[in-house]
Amino acid sequence: MSSHAHAGESVPINIRAKAQQRDLIDFAAARLNRSRTDFMLEAACNKAEELLLDQMFFSIDAGTFDKLQALIEQPLPATDRLRRLLKTKAPWDK
Repeated sequence: MSSHAHAGESVPINIRAKAQQRDLIDFAAARLNRSRTDFMLEAACNKAEELLLDQMFFSIDAGTFDKLQALIEQPLPATDRLRRLLKTKAPWDK
């Protein structure tokens, strides 16, 4: 973010696109009743957040890590409720 921009202030973002790319974006935006700008900003922000979250680093102490490893290696015992859930067909398989 520019050092001159204030939070919540609209600032221009200029990009060039091929006509084919613009048409594809416009078609998708129209399907959602959105403007090209709104569609592009939402898509770009979603991708940026996904990338940043994927690269997030969490630091935990050794004791917490050992507890996490133990939970992963020894899952909770299956219950009747879990067995019923696993035997239930997914809605799209019915």
